[in-house]
Amino acid sequence: MTELLNSNRRNVLKMAGGLAVAGVAPSVLAQTKQLVVADPGGPYTAAYRKAFYDPFEKASGVKIVNVAREAQPLAQLTAMVQTKNFVWDVTTLTLQQDVPILEEAGMLEPLGIAPTDFKNMLPGSITSSFVGVDVYATILAYRTDKYGKNAPKTWADFWNVEKFPGRRSLRRNAIDTLEQALMADGVPIDKLYPLDLDRAFKSLDRVKKHVAVWWTSGAQAMQLIQSGEVDMISTWNARAQTAIEGGAPVAINWNQGLYSVEGWGVPKGNPRAAVAREFAKFCADAKRQSGFTDTLAYGPTALEAYKDIPAARAAILPTAPANIGQMRPPNGPWWHKNRNAVSDRFNAWLLS
Repeated sequence: MTELLNSNRRNVLKMAGGLAVAGVAPSVLAQTKQLVVADPGGPYTAAYRKAFYDPFEKASGVKIVNVAREAQPLAQLTAMVQTKNFVWDVTTLTLQQDVPILEEAGMLEPLGIAPTDFKNMLPGSITSSFVGVDVYATILAYRTDKYGKNAPKTWADFWNVEKFPGRRSLRRNAIDTLEQALMADGVPIDKLYPLDLDRAFKSLDRVKKHVAVWWTSGAQAMQLIQSGEVDMISTWNARAQTAIEGGAPVAINWNQGLYSVEGWGVPKGNPRAAVAREFAKFCADAKRQSGFTDTLAYGPTALEAYKDIPAARAAILPTAPANIGQMRPPNGPWWHKNRNAVSDRFNAWLLS
């Protein structure tokens, strides 16, 4: 009877996610009562519970317990691998910022999949130890009650305080902000790297005194533009979208946006790695990914998901063709090599 239940469970998993439980014996699924999954919390948890956690529980019989991870999970994941004290089994990571560092240090389990295993995946969203499931974008948002039809359309417009007067806000972080400074100074979005740091900081010098707030969290950024404390802001698209859905007169400009891929990684040596891999693969399925987009305004990496997303909703997601075509991802390898030194320089510049 136990063997029959295990066999049925495996078949359900195949049907639900379109994925084979390759290399995982039924007994492993049966013995793994739960996976602890770390996500960023807040709106992610509700969206992921609907799209990923509950369906995987139903398909596999493995309970998903989710916890909110730290904003920067690198140190925590590294400590878990080194001490073999695994607080969680699988976590969200950012492809451009986290994965190069962790892969180089050998901190992630290989997932054993390839981009060709899935139909029409966003290029670059799968590596040997990472499966991307959503895409967020750093964009320019502005108040329509301030600018009307004369809205800022580029980072050069954001920097142009004479033509576009108003209170401004930028992120208190070198990543994205330096790219925006270079685009404001005329560097094309596809010619940003390697970053010309001297040119970027000279560009920032021009706008520094006009930046009313250097924000440090997504919640703060949303409140700034939603309340009207600032008139234009560099922020994450979902935060601007939440302000819009809350009734604020806010609009998003996708031109010259920078998008990043988020997805799953499994800490090296985790005793539940086999089932964690299957969970990560399950989340790469297009049907599953379409399930989070109605509540979380991030784009799926499985582009087939757009078949199941209403057109009006698709239009406000980063990976919709009309939007992603105007954007580029940050250069992960460049930031991996230069992040510490550049961040130190940026923080010193802020204080100067």
